[in-house]
Amino acid sequence: MPELPEVEAARRALQAHCVGRRIARCAVADDAKVVIAPAGRAAFERAMVGRTIVAARRKGKNLWLQLDAPPFPSFQFDRLSIPKMSGPPNTLNSLLRTQKLAQLDDGLEFSFTDKRRFARVRLFEDPETVPPISELGPDALFEPMSVDNFLHSLGRKKIGMKALLLDQSFISGIGNWIADEVLYQSRIHPLQIASNLSRESCEALHQSIQEVVKYAVEVDADLERFPKEWLFHHRWGKKPGTVNGKKIEFITAGGRTTAYVPQLQKLTGAQSSKMIAANLEQMAENGDAKDPETDREDTDMLKPKKRATTSRAARGQQNKDSVGSSSRKARGNGGGSRKPGTNAEAVAPKMAVAESNGQQDLDQPSSNAVNNSDQVIRRSSRKMKPRK
Repeated sequence: MPELPEVEAARRALQAHCVGRRIARCAVADDAKVVIAPAGRAAFERAMVGRTIVAARRKGKNLWLQLDAPPFPSFQFDRLSIPKMSGPPNTLNSLLRTQKLAQLDDGLEFSFTDKRRFARVRLFEDPETVPPISELGPDALFEPMSVDNFLHSLGRKKIGMKALLLDQSFISGIGNWIADEVLYQSRIHPLQIASNLSRESCEALHQSIQEVVKYAVEVDADLERFPKEWLFHHRWGKKPGTVNGKKIEFITAGGRTTAYVPQLQKLTGAQSSKMIAANLEQMAENGDAKDPETDREDTDMLKPKKRATTSRAARGQQNKDSVGSSSRKARGNGGGSRKPGTNAEAVAPKMAVAESNGQQDLDQPSSNAVNNSDQVIRRSSRKMKPRK
């Protein structure tokens, strides 16, 4: 499941290819689970035809198109891509199961597809004023909290850090892999109670969130260009592994399978050994029950394409009071470059922009997610390393 960087890459592609163009034709699949249109499918199609796309907007993991007049289509992704094609645009229908397809006045086609039917397409008069977008917290990229506001917010949260980062009403756009990454880089245990963090750890976490999100966006969510020392490259599939020679372990935190490095990310005070033991015991007791609704973000990027499973550990452990604060541990550079594979034809839904001269695939590890675009995206050459 895409997180902020992946959805932002799709937004930039739409901004580059579709803004200023009129929708000449619209066809919506008869699928009430994915396409949520109270007035009906035909009304949805009529609302789109003849409208001009003014902007592609995003908040958190939600994207919507601003048209020259309401209503506006809004999208919650399950998976997205701009597939590469060699044939004419109208071949897109034969390649993908299309939930929504719009043909623009110059022949370009915009489509949203979903094989697994986890995504949602809605039609809103004003997407920002109604759920789910109205319930989101500040966007991790566009609306970053100040350090002081971040410290103040954490000080009032008696909840585990991983669970808090996944709460879209706290900060929107952070999903499973970003949460694991920023906690690893700031040396914070996923189950550490937020209100018990030291100021130093809070500041380190704030900085890690900004660095990871901005870097991932700057490289168009191209996983091949993520720094080699990131936990990202080693955390998939709950398989034993190491990062910079240090063992990676898996627990359940915030209801999600969570990768962390025990040697660097330590619980403090009353949360330490008892909480870890209880978590591991319940994971073993419950087994790996399949739960695609809660754990699909991790499994989408596995190689080969095979759904992983998650266990349901008790979440009450995260609400225990603890004494003390987390300490900063020695930081080191990570190693290795093995990456999870992706496949544009494996799972969906997908957001696609098709032209007769071919397309770029946002699912594939490509740095050209937005091709032939007038939009300039800054590239960062700096190497991000875990703090020492």
